[in-house]
Amino acid sequence: MRREIFIHIAFWFSFFVLVSLVKGFLSISYWPFWVGGVLGLILPDIDHLVYVFFMNPQDLTSQRVNFLLKKSEIGRTISLLYETREERKNLVFHTFLFQAIFLVLTFLIISSSSSIFGIGLVLSFALHLSVDQLIDLVDLKHLGNWGNILPFELDFSKSKIYFGTMLLLVFVMGLLM
Repeated sequence: MRREIFIHIAFWFSFFVLVSLVKGFLSISYWPFWVGGVLGLILPDIDHLVYVFFMNPQDLTSQRVNFLLKKSEIGRTISLLYETREERKNLVFHTFLFQAIFLVLTFLIISSSSSIFGIGLVLSFALHLSVDQLIDLVDLKHLGNWGNILPFELDFSKSKIYFGTMLLLVFVMGLLM
């Protein structure tokens, strides 16, 4: 779990420093960009809670999460959610379809919004999804939990290409905003 958190924060921080340097967001007046980025770093993980509480509350892991939350054991709850993330399929945010739609919306927000908070939020959210794919590729060697709306099967090499394309799109959008 700590490794995954470190990877997310390292990617996020490196990306936001790079964007800030390239775009000249170096003064304190750009703090909403960073706050939006922090919020966008956290929001995709709410997907797991939606699954536990609303989509599949009868699942054994969902019941264990509810039990731990009733005992106010937040740390153990987060650990359990991380350890069992491979079990949760059909999440709302962690799908190819959502990611494709969200990248289009990210582009629209970046190109037409003047809210640097919103831009930071969507960039960080999209980056988080790409990093989740990287972690799945490294740990699981597949992206099977991301749904299969594609007209072809994603083997390991095609999954790497898909991930690389998504990450490149996020970086390009961040640098061209």
